[in-house]
Amino acid sequence: MSERYIASVDQGTASSRCLVFDRRARVVSFSQVEHEHIFPRPGLVEHDPEEIWRNVQHVVSDALAAAQLTVSDIVAMGITNQRETTVLWDAKTGEPVHNALNWADTRTDHLVKELGGEHGADRFRDRCGLPLATYFSGPKIRWLLDHVDGLAERAEAGDVLFGTMDSWLIYNLCGRHLTDVTNAGRTMLMNIETLDWDDVLLDAMGVPRAMLPEIRPSMEVYGEAGGALAGLPVAAALGDQHAALFGQTCFEPGDAKCTYGTGSFLLMNTGDQPVRSANGLLTTVGYKIGDEPATYALEGSIAVTGALVQWFRDKIGLIGSASEIETLARTVDNNGGCYFVPAFSGLFAPHWRSDARGVIAGLTGYISKGHLARAVLEATAWQTREVVDAMNSDAGVELTSLKVDGGMTANNLLMQSLADVLDVPVVRPIVAETPSLGAAYAAGLAVGFWSGVDELRAQWHKAAEWFPAMEPTVRDKHYRKWRKAVSRTVDWVDEDDD
Repeated sequence: MSERYIASVDQGTASSRCLVFDRRARVVSFSQVEHEHIFPRPGLVEHDPEEIWRNVQHVVSDALAAAQLTVSDIVAMGITNQRETTVLWDAKTGEPVHNALNWADTRTDHLVKELGGEHGADRFRDRCGLPLATYFSGPKIRWLLDHVDGLAERAEAGDVLFGTMDSWLIYNLCGRHLTDVTNAGRTMLMNIETLDWDDVLLDAMGVPRAMLPEIRPSMEVYGEAGGALAGLPVAAALGDQHAALFGQTCFEPGDAKCTYGTGSFLLMNTGDQPVRSANGLLTTVGYKIGDEPATYALEGSIAVTGALVQWFRDKIGLIGSASEIETLARTVDNNGGCYFVPAFSGLFAPHWRSDARGVIAGLTGYISKGHLARAVLEATAWQTREVVDAMNSDAGVELTSLKVDGGMTANNLLMQSLADVLDVPVVRPIVAETPSLGAAYAAGLAVGFWSGVDELRAQWHKAAEWFPAMEPTVRDKHYRKWRKAVSRTVDWVDEDDD
């Protein structure tokens, strides 16, 4: 029998890609296309869902062609996706009724405050595991229903459908309206215990149940694709961070990973029970294998990490490519006393302050572009430290090492900075694109391509490891300065700001 393969689509914040994996989980082919970011006003971030659907079709066909494969060589396809990004489309025509509202979009800020009322951000946390924040899909749905003429009535009648990016792609691929538990859990509309849409949450946000997709496990055959991919089983869907947790084989309680991309997301497996956070972390579903009980996780979300490097490149122009930041940062030995807190869309975990905006603190005449570059990289490390401290407290166990993945892990200076500020080893696997790998693993399990999680764990291999090399007194001093800089970011946005 000829070799068979698994395809994985990663529909991310900045691009869509397709990776094809063999049975030993090695990448045999890759295709990627960026899509446009639409910024109607400061704080507003949109995508064109139709452009993303076209791009996904292109990267799958391109990845197959690059490896000289056909659909018949692929046993299944898994999907992983940017989470919370919200698409509404016409149930009859399949056409979007508005651009997708990206997870980083802050237009729901006032609505979120209204929903909190006298209870504040934690009003629904017991039910959905999440604080009220502009980040999540539920308020984005409500905003669209309020601001697109006639949409609320059409939604009540079942003529408008909602989905996160996984739902949008599965609908276009297979014609089914569904989502998985990991994506449903990021809407603020799913009950974290029952894993079903929650009537109290739906009523509070005014979201009609008729527009919501069916919630399914993260890995099962959802249907077969049509069109150019006719006959290809679509067999997994996970939000990108959950897919990375799975791809990093974090199958035991206490296992943790952090994905460094546009934003960064640290997840720790907490087993088959949800752990409530007292420190601003999210309680989320890690993954659900078929009929097995769900595996839960604690998550710390950092809004701006790789996006800060892109901003440094595109808006400030001090580097020509993202990789140049390491070279520039190495022209100096330290940050010169300069700290950069990139609260472009407010602060995420563990602060959850939508009124915060970015600051560069500690500027003196001594500061050069090299110091700024180093401060940009260190911002990612210090933000990770804040999340790890919160996670250690909530989980009741100390993080002993951190598995890392994503595009920023190619930056060796950043990886060393992480080990230094966390005071634990930082480990990078051979396959750095672990969201794609996790979606492939999940789809493979669903169709029996791999036998179980033990086989997947045996395939995980370390590519590089960094160990702490910073004196504790130096670490403590820098962390104190960082926290001081963070305190300067809050309470910046006024009520009358657009």
